[in-house]
Amino acid sequence: MQDANGSVVKSLGDGLVCQFADAGHAFRAACEMQAAAASLEREDAPRKLAIKVGVTWGAVVTEAGDVFGDTVNVCARLAGLASEGQVLTTQETVEALDATVRHRCRYLFPAIVKGRVGEVDVYDVLWRVDPDVTEAFGQETFAAARRDWILKLSYGGDTVVVEPRGSVKLGRDKGNDLVVNSVKASRVHARIYERGGNFVLADQSSNGTYVAIDGNTRELTLRREETVLGERGYIGLGSPTAGHGDHVLRYRLEARKP
Repeated sequence: MQDANGSVVKSLGDGLVCQFADAGHAFRAACEMQAAAASLEREDAPRKLAIKVGVTWGAVVTEAGDVFGDTVNVCARLAGLASEGQVLTTQETVEALDATVRHRCRYLFPAIVKGRVGEVDVYDVLWRVDPDVTEAFGQETFAAARRDWILKLSYGGDTVVVEPRGSVKLGRDKGNDLVVNSVKASRVHARIYERGGNFVLADQSSNGTYVAIDGNTRELTLRREETVLGERGYIGLGSPTAGHGDHVLRYRLEARKP
């Protein structure tokens, strides 16, 4: 840890909170931690050693030997989202890294962090040297996908456009981006957001969300689940889309104009 110009702030059960001089040292330490854990793996080992790591860069509040603040909260969220053997970081952290290692971070998805306004763009750190993965999921691929498409939602004569990196909330409450005036819809029913060039529908309701994609004979039913939307179709809030009642809206993907 000291070799990476860092220190352990505190332990939390089976986890650690560490602090470093800059984003580069934190990046290096995270990669070396995963590499060290992987080097201990043996086929005859009774249990595999696997760790999850979150890395963030930014200002913190230091008090009585502990650290607090938005940067710490986001880091904890990333560690919770990470899979075993994975390092997750943020766009701000990637931008703070030296250009020689920045290409080893690939965009994954936006995430919500409790207490923070807006979303956090989550990146995967490719701590293993794997040229195939790096090329397949390169930043240019994601950037191109995001430039190409927008999502249009139509309901009751109103149309809402979701741009790349955008999101929209659906539901009966007046505070939603698209208000669906139906007793079948929950107050905050669902959310649609762009992730890696796709538009994802996430159900947050009591009665579920129904998705009928044009050309598909089977209607999807989501209950606290999410799905990638097809090119065009219908979304029913709280009830199937058959009959196209006041709980149903139309969606379609369109090529973004240059």
